[in-house]
Amino acid sequence: HADHGRMKQRRREQKSVVIAGAGPTGLMLAAELSLAGVDEVVIVERRTSQELDSRRAGGLHARTLEVLDQRGVVDRFVAEGTVHRAAGFAYVPLPLGDLPTRHNYLLGLWQRDFERILAGWVLGELGVTILRDREVVGVTDDGEGVDAAMSDGSTIRADYLVGCDGGRSVVRKAVGIEFPGLDPSSSFIIADVAATEPPVLGIRPEGGGIGPAEGEGRYGIVLKEREVDHRNGPGLDDVRSELVDRFGTDFGVHSPRSISRFTDVSRQAAAYRVGRVVLAGDAAHVHPPQGGQGLNLGVQDAVNLGWKLAQVVTGISPADLLDTYHAERHPVGARVLQNTEAQVALATDDDRHPALRSIVAELLALDEPRRRIASMITGLDVDYDEGHPHPLVGRRLPDIDLRTADGMTTVFALLHEARPVLLRLGGVDRPDGANEASVTGRMRVVDADPVGSCELPVVGEVTVPPVVLIRPDGHVAWAGDLADPELAEASARWFGTGPVAAP
Repeated sequence: HADHGRMKQRRREQKSVVIAGAGPTGLMLAAELSLAGVDEVVIVERRTSQELDSRRAGGLHARTLEVLDQRGVVDRFVAEGTVHRAAGFAYVPLPLGDLPTRHNYLLGLWQRDFERILAGWVLGELGVTILRDREVVGVTDDGEGVDAAMSDGSTIRADYLVGCDGGRSVVRKAVGIEFPGLDPSSSFIIADVAATEPPVLGIRPEGGGIGPAEGEGRYGIVLKEREVDHRNGPGLDDVRSELVDRFGTDFGVHSPRSISRFTDVSRQAAAYRVGRVVLAGDAAHVHPPQGGQGLNLGVQDAVNLGWKLAQVVTGISPADLLDTYHAERHPVGARVLQNTEAQVALATDDDRHPALRSIVAELLALDEPRRRIASMITGLDVDYDEGHPHPLVGRRLPDIDLRTADGMTTVFALLHEARPVLLRLGGVDRPDGANEASVTGRMRVVDADPVGSCELPVVGEVTVPPVVLIRPDGHVAWAGDLADPELAEASARWFGTGPVAAP
């Protein structure tokens, strides 16, 4: 009896999920778990506050804006950002205005502001617990749970540990996940400084450039460095030296707000999950910043993982549902590594690459190649099930306008609760279907009439079938007719077999 009592006490003290890292990926994952009804979520963060010492990433692409829209919070970010109607591929502009999405633009918003707004929602409104001024330093997975050793000497036990702790991830190293890829071939110094004389503004042919920053007489500087191997972090003298090398003067730069360095290192975790330990964001993949895809990729990792992990820890689905996380997101990460490596190659500074860049620019001036590359950079072209006969399955369902018995709504509005949705189209007064009883306990069922067309990036306009089963991340799990027995099979595969109350 004593042993049984201790086991019960141990189980009560065990958290559902520990998230290592409160960056964009960790915060978004915490939001997804909370919305899905997982109460015992803890974020562990080494920073004492959410503030960042530099601006870091600076743009939200269309698919990231869509997933924020799916949760009903996108307006908070748009209100503080700057809308840009084009993205870029190796310094070639890619107009976005004709992409089939409500968010056909790049939203300029620094990571520090993105994190602040996101934390206000996740920590302030959703009430997720965060433990600051500590980090995970050791991991032990005994098959029944994970012990995460903390830098303050404590240990937190959880059903699952998710490493969102960056490219040098302690979690990834602790469980021995390999991180193969390419070593850096080039290095860039990035600084926010004041200058006594205006510098030469514009993009540099070898990459980087100089532009205005926040505040009078301040500039953002990104310059390719002459050396790749560095033993110490960059300082103001390094900035001055690189400026003199390029322009013959350092423009009197002074008063740096931030100085950092990035390289074109490109690596991806061999596995996104080992046992009860999962990786997301930069812990799973690092790549050059060309195209501004890193933050976006991590947020979208979190939205793919969140509902699956929630169903596993709450007992709705078996643990092997988590295998689909690696199966779906690893190829997406590999694709981003590929396109950023291609952009690095195009930016090579020699006598022949300008000709190559000129040819690529010609190609991307044509509509079809531009839309294809723009859809890839923005994350709109992701397809998790390329073998299904209906093109919607595996892709995100566009935000179609819907007429329901309660009035007008949209697909994304139906996803605010982060629950699966069975969307039955073709008449709001249609009779109940034979398969409804087998699925309504685990998802929201909505009868609606679509208003307007449904267009997919690259694919074009598609016909929406009578029934669409939508995952919480907005991707289509199944499409067809209500009487098709495959509907119940798809529902059981993705969303379990037992009735579940709404979170």
